[in-house]
Amino acid sequence: MIALTVRVRADRADLVLAELLTLVPAGLEERAAGEQVEFVIYGSPSDLPSEADLRAAAGGTTLELERDELADDWSERWRHWHRPVDVYGPGRRVRVRPPWEPALAVMGIDLAIDPGQAFGTGGHHTTRLCLELLLEREPSGSLSDWGCGSGVLALAAARLGYTQVSAVDFDPAALEATRENARLNGISGVAVGRVDLIATPGPHADTVVANLVRPLLLEVAERLERAPGVLIVSGLLREEADEVSGAFARHGLAETARRHAAEWAAVVLERR
Repeated sequence: MIALTVRVRADRADLVLAELLTLVPAGLEERAAGEQVEFVIYGSPSDLPSEADLRAAAGGTTLELERDELADDWSERWRHWHRPVDVYGPGRRVRVRPPWEPALAVMGIDLAIDPGQAFGTGGHHTTRLCLELLLEREPSGSLSDWGCGSGVLALAAARLGYTQVSAVDFDPAALEATRENARLNGISGVAVGRVDLIATPGPHADTVVANLVRPLLLEVAERLERAPGVLIVSGLLREEADEVSGAFARHGLAETARRHAAEWAAVVLERR
């Protein structure tokens, strides 16, 4: 197992992270390093992105790369990286945790998510923003999670009480992770399927959550055939939110809420 460390200036870190997330289906670790930020990608040599792909994703930003072979006890130390995430809404709470951490001891929604499958356990700002926005709404009708990753948002929606929940992704590893996490949590009835959102509109639902990245969200807006009643989009840097909101406005969706965390943004759009 290899740890590939990507170092970048702190003022460019969020831009680089947005692009790295499109290259690394298993997620990555972020940590401060003085005036730099380090992104650490774990995997076998064949699973890691190439140096050329990393530099292309950085778009001219200067990167420092370092490869380290992990010690034999890495599988145990890796667990300490993944901690429970607690998200609060009006009178409600969701805990997203790795399976080895204790379940929520008080009332709330408890989700065990295996970080070894795909896309981590919901700790990234963009996932938390989506959960916060979901918790602020009364569940009603159907919900579809476009770009489901490990299934955090779809499974939370099922527990919140949405009647029909679907989860789609292009990556087969993400689909298997979502199915496995549904089994792990005893959640049935979530329809999981493979959809290439660049080529095909996502399944229609009353509410859609799309935690993607700006280029893909713009492609989704271009191909949208039937607007949902509510669309929550995230995976955006703050300065990208206006452009993406405007792209969906052409489909009769008006922005009704926006939430920020660090350099990230999530937007709620509703059908006029």
